[in-house]
Amino acid sequence: MPSDQTFTRYVALGDSFTEGVGDPDPDRPNGLRGWADRVAEHLAALDPDFGYANVAIRGRKLPAIIDEQLAPALALEPDLVTIHGGGNDVLRPKVDLDALAAAYDDAIGQLTATGARVVMFTIFDPGSTGIYAAVRGRMAIFNEWVREIADKHDATLVDMWRMRDVDLVTHMDTDRMHLNAAGHHYMALQVLDALGVEHGLTPMEVPAAPLLSRREQLRENARWTREFLGPWVHRRVTGRSSGDGLTPKHPTFRRIG
Repeated sequence: MPSDQTFTRYVALGDSFTEGVGDPDPDRPNGLRGWADRVAEHLAALDPDFGYANVAIRGRKLPAIIDEQLAPALALEPDLVTIHGGGNDVLRPKVDLDALAAAYDDAIGQLTATGARVVMFTIFDPGSTGIYAAVRGRMAIFNEWVREIADKHDATLVDMWRMRDVDLVTHMDTDRMHLNAAGHHYMALQVLDALGVEHGLTPMEVPAAPLLSRREQLRENARWTREFLGPWVHRRVTGRSSGDGLTPKHPTFRRIG
């Protein structure tokens, strides 16, 4: 339903999802566009005084997002905030979901107390097969916490877990971890719809996923293991992150679009 609320100061917090990994653009900071940039571009077209900041950094777990990004976001006094986190946490061998939820609850409380419109996200449903199937239960529990926190603080929820109208395979990057350009475009539509912002955007047309033979599947899985899974595991073992040494794309308000 369209809303009469307007936004002039938007801050995006989070991890690789919000930074825009999987949606490359060499002319932008960190070489990425992403759904948050796409949302900001549309909002900027509606208001000449619109400003956008994006402090998300790839690889960040939720406690780091809160510790590193919450205070800078509050200092900017936004009227719109999006925050995504938890995905990197549930993939770890051990995670205290209750403690994670308590910290998230406190952070969302601080954000909504400012009067800003706050948008939260659940994690997508990986299904019962594939590389994330083993942690599907964790994802579901974490998502229930997210829904409860959103209800408690009257935050807007973009429920990715319940998005059944999109073929996830065709909207994921080749690393099988991040959205591709079509996926980020689709997510921008979901956020604008959740905010009640009118737009004329439509989903990108993408070709159907190719049907691979057993041999082709094995070859593709070997490539993915070599190029993506192996380096990801190595970073976990060595205590490093893909976001080490990176700075936020837009640490202060700027106009985009």
